[in-house]
Amino acid sequence: MILGQISYLDCFVFLFLLAPQLLLNVNFFQLIICVSRALPFVLFQLPYQICRERYCTRPPERSPFVQQASLFQDLVIRIVRYAFAFIPPNIGRVFFSKGVALPFLRFRMLRHGYLHSPLTWRRRLKLNPQQKASSKTKAVGLWVTMREGERPDLVIYYCHGGGFSMGSSYFYLEFLFAWLTVLSEAGYHNPAIFALEYTLVPDEKYPTQLEQTVAGYDHVCRIVKYPSKICLAGDSAGATLQLSLLLETSKSSHPGKRRPGFATLISPWATLVTPKNRDTPSDYLNADSLHLYGRQYAGTTSNLKDPLVSPGMCKDREWWARASPSEGFCFMYGSEEVFGPEVRDLIALLRRSGCAVRVREEPGQIHAWPVVSLFLADTQAERTKGLRDLTKMISQAIEPNAAEVDGIR
Repeated sequence: MILGQISYLDCFVFLFLLAPQLLLNVNFFQLIICVSRALPFVLFQLPYQICRERYCTRPPERSPFVQQASLFQDLVIRIVRYAFAFIPPNIGRVFFSKGVALPFLRFRMLRHGYLHSPLTWRRRLKLNPQQKASSKTKAVGLWVTMREGERPDLVIYYCHGGGFSMGSSYFYLEFLFAWLTVLSEAGYHNPAIFALEYTLVPDEKYPTQLEQTVAGYDHVCRIVKYPSKICLAGDSAGATLQLSLLLETSKSSHPGKRRPGFATLISPWATLVTPKNRDTPSDYLNADSLHLYGRQYAGTTSNLKDPLVSPGMCKDREWWARASPSEGFCFMYGSEEVFGPEVRDLIALLRRSGCAVRVREEPGQIHAWPVVSLFLADTQAERTKGLRDLTKMISQAIEPNAAEVDGIR
């Protein structure tokens, strides 16, 4: 199921669904202050910025993203850029919450003629036999599949982004539905996705999120017959958790038995706090906000040097060689994003470590562009370009196998 581009009507409906959730989940006076501070931007700064750069600046002098963006795309990204820099995360997380994202997806489906989802999805909570029901390390997430009850021939284990402070799997459901559709078109008989719902900062900090990521991987390993059929995936902070997962599981006495087949990382936040994370004219991320979120996740300054917290701090080639999935890595990121320099450094280190690495750096694009383009790009070919590129690289690493269709637990 691949829905059409986000429209202005969708934006109005999203705001309509968002308003009551903000009133329910945010202190009223804090909300009023936030709105009052945003009004000058919306009424004056935003129109001025758009008019100045789009209509009063020669095309070669515009930022790389604006050179190729439509007015609607430019408008949305400028609003997101402001929100990321100036809206507190306890308010920002409401934008991505289940209470907003799920009814919005249902409206989008209805607008495209779907009364019910053609794909099967449900919430899962799994505990290891040794774990207690109150454990923070339980694997909670969304299980999305083409054919419920049949063993999947590929499982994407996905961790969402959001700076550890925002985001939810429900916000990513439309993206995951589209990805599952593209995987099915590529020849997989029953692809499935397990999208982890990890605890956000400041409710918990490291190591809770990593422990939950490990628990989620254990859950996926119990579903599939072979770990080689698992593809780790994530964007931004979610990709960070997947890199940390690989480093953590490689420390076991027999890492090969739990080694996934492949890892697809979208705009990974390789090093949480570094001067190389710098603002760019195109990207919507803000380095100062990112460093604040990174410090909150780490908990202590010393943890920022721990590779399990900030994987880019790991310079041990042998450790990366042990941690690599059996078929290596795929990196997708935009040339204009804040994380670009650190991503390039990590790719170079992995290659020096002997890891197989496939790379797609999209010219002129911004952070998490395969996710962003699915919602904002004009044509379906542009909207699914990132997903189809990801799927092509996955199918080269983990070949579709229609024979794996026996029942699952």
